[in-house]
Amino acid sequence: MPSNKSVSDAPIVQFTNCRILRDHQLQREDLWVREGKILNPEKLFFDEKGSADVQLDCKDSIVAPGFIDVQINGGFGVDFSLATDDFKSGIDLVSQKILSHGVTSFCPTLVTSPPSVYHQVLPQISVRNGGAHGAGILGAHLEGPFISKEKKGAHPEHCLRTFEAGAFQDLLATYGSLDCVQIVTLAPEMRRSSEVIRELTKRGICVSLGHSVANLSQAEEAVQHGATFITHLFNAMLPFHHRDPGIVGLLTSDKIPAGRRVFYGMISDGIHTNPAALRIAHRAHPKGLVLVTDAIAGMGLAPGRHTLGQQVVEIDGLNTYIAGTKTLSGSVATMDTCVRHFQEATGCSVETALEAASLHPAQLLGIEHKKGTLNYDSDADFLMLNDSLYVQATYIAGEEVWRQDVSGM
Repeated sequence: MPSNKSVSDAPIVQFTNCRILRDHQLQREDLWVREGKILNPEKLFFDEKGSADVQLDCKDSIVAPGFIDVQINGGFGVDFSLATDDFKSGIDLVSQKILSHGVTSFCPTLVTSPPSVYHQVLPQISVRNGGAHGAGILGAHLEGPFISKEKKGAHPEHCLRTFEAGAFQDLLATYGSLDCVQIVTLAPEMRRSSEVIRELTKRGICVSLGHSVANLSQAEEAVQHGATFITHLFNAMLPFHHRDPGIVGLLTSDKIPAGRRVFYGMISDGIHTNPAALRIAHRAHPKGLVLVTDAIAGMGLAPGRHTLGQQVVEIDGLNTYIAGTKTLSGSVATMDTCVRHFQEATGCSVETALEAASLHPAQLLGIEHKKGTLNYDSDADFLMLNDSLYVQATYIAGEEVWRQDVSGM
């Protein structure tokens, strides 16, 4: 092989004095990065005869893959379910602000809305890489409107829809386009949902089950047709019952097709799920747990009245309710807070907590070859954290995009 310079003129950065999360363990190794990718140092030394151009001392930090949030409705005053003239600047603001919480990629999520909102908003969401401008956008998560009236939660009832004769055409007409869509949440007990699940899956779109009164066999049938995710487990679904555990039963079902894993989202904010329920789910199916924030526009803002799509919500501490009710409506928790709470509530290892916010969502979306790990050749999206799992710095494609201001601590 030729020397390093003829392989690439790009500088090689060596991150030293760190514990890297790799192969499910924190390992004392250096991290080597070039052109936004993680390098195999052996190949660099022996094949290219190369060495580092820059060395950075991580001061014994944990280095972990960047967090991936597959369900976030907005934040910092921005609501992704509102069609506004400055929608693009709103999504830019959220993608910039979540860097400080360790999120390097996300799926902007729209709750149940009128077709006009989808038609206006979806063309303004484009899949893009992250960088200094903010976290990368993986595609939209459309939560509704094809969901159950009985389990609508904070979704406006007048906007709910069912599948009619041309089921998939109904869905296309409602959304307008699926070009930038990554996840669709629907209720699998709805008539004709099976053909919709098959069509979405065929197009590489992840189907999630949620806001549903489905029994276990309906949920299993949906998985057999291609569904792979459960939207915020326990919330907006039938409670676990020993004779028919409903969607929750998918965690231990023996009817999941061979080679398929069912993932499930959990809002680990200490409000949406009792710590005991979090522990039950984690112990039953640890490899499927995906931490999501389900954050709304009020995340990062003072308590008071804010929006969630067509609804007005009230924030009281960490509780968010549809105004004038006690119906929970999304959360105001940040991803790093959810990771810490999950670790504390379950007593799981640091590695397990970090992978629930990085590796597992990447596996769910089928992007684990480039995101969610620090394997060689994957994207150099990573975090430096202290032992208490507070984010100290965020990197995207090997470039520092956020760092904790130590002077203000």
